Amino acid sequence: MKDKYEVIVVGAGHAGCEAALASARKNHKTLLITSSISNIATMPCNPSIGGSAKGIIVREIDALGGQMGKAADATLLQMKMLNSSSGPAVRSLRAQADKITYPKFMQEILMNQKNLEIKEAMVEDLIVENKEVKGVILDDFTKITSNIVILTTGTYLKSDILVGSTRTRSGPHNEKPSLHLSDNLKKYGLDILRLKTGTPPRIKRDTIDFSKAKREDGDNKYYTFSHDEEATYDLNNQQPCYLIYTTDETKKIILDNLNKSSMYGGLNDITGVGPRYCPSIEDKIVRFSDKPKHQLFLEPESKYYDDIYLQGFSTSMPKNIQEKMVHSLPGLENAKILKYAYAIEYDAIYPTQMKPTLENKIIKNLYTAGQINGTSGYEEAACQGLIAGINAALALENKEPLILKRNEAYIGVLIDDLVTKGTNEPYRMLTSRAEYRLLLRHDNADLRLREYGYKVGLINEQQYQKFQIKKENIKKLITELKNTKITVDSEKKRIGISVYEYLKNPNINLKNLIDKYQLQLKYTDDIIEEVEIQIKYSGYITKVEREAQKMLKNEEKQIPNDIDYDKIPNLASEARDKLKKIRPLNIAQALRISGVNPADISILLIYLRKYYNE
Repeated sequence: MKDKYEVIVVGAGHAGCEAALASARKNHKTLLITSSISNIATMPCNPSIGGSAKGIIVREIDALGGQMGKAADATLLQMKMLNSSSGPAVRSLRAQADKITYPKFMQEILMNQKNLEIKEAMVEDLIVENKEVKGVILDDFTKITSNIVILTTGTYLKSDILVGSTRTRSGPHNEKPSLHLSDNLKKYGLDILRLKTGTPPRIKRDTIDFSKAKREDGDNKYYTFSHDEEATYDLNNQQPCYLIYTTDETKKIILDNLNKSSMYGGLNDITGVGPRYCPSIEDKIVRFSDKPKHQLFLEPESKYYDDIYLQGFSTSMPKNIQEKMVHSLPGLENAKILKYAYAIEYDAIYPTQMKPTLENKIIKNLYTAGQINGTSGYEEAACQGLIAGINAALALENKEPLILKRNEAYIGVLIDDLVTKGTNEPYRMLTSRAEYRLLLRHDNADLRLREYGYKVGLINEQQYQKFQIKKENIKKLITELKNTKITVDSEKKRIGISVYEYLKNPNINLKNLIDKYQLQLKYTDDIIEEVEIQIKYSGYITKVEREAQKMLKNEEKQIPNDIDYDKIPNLASEARDKLKKIRPLNIAQALRISGVNPADISILLIYLRKYYNE
């Protein structure tokens, strides 16, 4: 029996890093267990941080006091604001990450974190007494005790690498997977599902003819995920990506060899479900057979080596077929494949077995975060790790947990979707999943969440005071714009109008007005951008806020923990089963459960009023 810890985090991917740092930074003795220290925060798939919706999650992580955004800012190869010409609700940062420097940066942060120890080992079981976790058991039967355990095992639970007709029990980097942990979780009463995901081949840079591709450069404006630090990258020395498309030959090769793909016939014992929103190239060709071509991106993985990531070309074809597929692409006719594509199949838990805190409903003080919960993506994993780490620490401190609402953060949407609706495929965050997305913007992540970060103790006094100054400057600028009058042309006559009112015109830009009228408004770009968005979209924002208030009223209608759904007459059988399984905290959450209809909610409300005076 080893020394007792307050928190043990199992797995050091993006979820594990955030969970361990959050716990340790809140002054709790924390142990991070990983099968290999060299694999801390690695990127086995896409070499990027952010993207559509995901970039906003990274901003939210930073606003709460997490680490991912700062690590991405410090190690990026290219930065781009996606959908910059569209409305603010869909704008999102994406950084082309360096696969060498990003993990090293994160490893150094972890190694130097007070209250945090790191151990190389493989966890194969938990210490569970009376349905409460008491620690972990390693593969050499060593026991390490703790008050809380956070599982962030990624794709390592009984994972298999799939290529063509071959199945190899292995993790993403050919490491040893966890062979028994998921079976032991099942033994303790958890339901396990099988998922799969894939990764494309890596191509040797100097064997690509980039003249046949469209160059995609980073933006010529500085951006950061972090709310605290200035950009440090060289704006004029960002590495380019390139755009190409599949060809008719590519399509023919794939269709002629579908039976050789492990997903389509190479292996017939695959039970894992793949990601609908990040499909393999075989899936795209089959599902979208009417499309003549599919776009692919050539992305650098690091400035320290020559691997080019072939984004959008995930496959589980045999290696010889992968050669033909790659050589059918424009500019890659003579390309050399450095690493062949593969799919990976792994165990996860059904996420409806979690509370909104990410604590397990069956085993007390057991938290889970990341791909073990059925999600896909570094950002989705990191935000869960952060919330699990925060709530583990708050539980140790006997404080109320942090549960973000759907109108407060994409993180809140993600966790609510998982615990309320569940998933049968790797879950990926999309802007379309957030009904209040106009409120959940890139620009206002700190305005939404920094108070929470400060309250839970991950935002220090200096960061908080800077945030307070920003809020005050936003108020000041709005007041000044209301009080500043300008003369403009309107229907062949000149009129006086406040800058505030004039800005509501969709074609008017505040920076242009400042220059044109020489307005003495000395504010930073982020303040100007925030105020302009608030003014321009004020009508829409007010409408969405009203919709959110209706949801919040239903959240106030709590459902008692001890309610017996079997005693509620006239509930539909599907609704009864779903309510018993998920046990929603309030009416708002009950409304979001698939299979629970408005008629069932009415019956539930009548029962609550009669027996609980709710």
